[in-house]
Amino acid sequence: MAPQSTSTKRLKDSNQRISTILAFALIPLSGFATDIYLPSLPSMSAVLNVSSTRIQLTLTLFLITYGISQLFIGSIVDSFGRYKISLICLIVFALSCIVISTTSNIYIIYLMRIIHGFTVAAVIVAKRAFFVDVYEGEKLKHYLSLFSIIWSTGPIIAPFVGGYLQNAFGWESNFYFLAGMASILAILEFIYSGETLKNFSKFSVSKMVGVYGDMLKTPSFSLGLIMLGLAYCMVMVFNMTGPFIIEHHFNGTPIIAGYSSLILGFAWMTGGFIGKATINRPFVKKMVVNIGLQLLFVATMLLSIPIVSNLYSMIFFAFIIHVTAGYIFNNYFTYCLGRFPNNAGIASGLTGGITYVIVSFLSYGVVSLLPAKDELNLGYSYLLVTVLSVFVMWMVYKSSRREVTV
Repeated sequence: MAPQSTSTKRLKDSNQRISTILAFALIPLSGFATDIYLPSLPSMSAVLNVSSTRIQLTLTLFLITYGISQLFIGSIVDSFGRYKISLICLIVFALSCIVISTTSNIYIIYLMRIIHGFTVAAVIVAKRAFFVDVYEGEKLKHYLSLFSIIWSTGPIIAPFVGGYLQNAFGWESNFYFLAGMASILAILEFIYSGETLKNFSKFSVSKMVGVYGDMLKTPSFSLGLIMLGLAYCMVMVFNMTGPFIIEHHFNGTPIIAGYSSLILGFAWMTGGFIGKATINRPFVKKMVVNIGLQLLFVATMLLSIPIVSNLYSMIFFAFIIHVTAGYIFNNYFTYCLGRFPNNAGIASGLTGGITYVIVSFLSYGVVSLLPAKDELNLGYSYLLVTVLSVFVMWMVYKSSRREVTV
């Protein structure tokens, strides 16, 4: 028997507009959870007396848990609903942020970041599925194409705010801020939102695995997931290494690191806007052109470093490279989320889950291979990810030609 919703508060038609705004407000939560304390990474390393790699692991643990959780959270919210799960997870997220702010034990912080990964995954998957529940047709396509643009407000605003919080109050203030933000949104959710799932499906592990298998057997979808992971890996590599390069190599401050991340957040958003503007252009052709430009920009960055190497040149090249990454992410995210409308929660979970699993392992591997030392290592990191992207795009091109032939 499928789970029932008789005791669940339904979304009122009169609250649909404000509930939609709240859903969009929660989409950047994952970005805030990773980016707000980026300017504090060097300070946390010093205060907690641990290496930069161990502090970077707080990001990686979040990403791994966030990614893996989405692989089954999608099926859970398709079976038990969106509203109660996301509301409870917001409250747990806020409490775990307070725990982080009041401890100096790195292992407790690791545990809380794992909890962050699970709770944020539940909230984000539920809110992505909200749009598929409530809207359809061109309006749904329009909203889905806004996801990566709205999400990019996190990387834009969070490190900018985090830099000032770090400078004024220390690294703990970042997590107090997250706790306050989550608490306010939870209260608004409780007042204005409600359940949007109309048909509750029976929770079945075998069915979930079967649906995942069918989705992953679709070449364009599975390759799209890899491209999403590679695109966001560009951003995460800078997030994990940039503050150390800025504060140690270029002798900048946490506020400068925050401003730098703010600028690169705008780069990601710019790529998203360009992606939305060209949404009806031939898909494979525009993606091939974009990845070609990305490779050109990375090569130019590496060739220019012996001539000019400073904070401004690094941010300039990172900006144009992140624009191309944001473009890739916007196009593939829109495609993957709308590919299986009959299993919106599962598709949302699989898309986010696989993407972040790829990002977590690949980004941590890249920064371990090429540590946060200087602009040159950052350029080589970009080159490694871009070469992998070129290879996957070649596979996308071959796959699309086979589909046309068939």
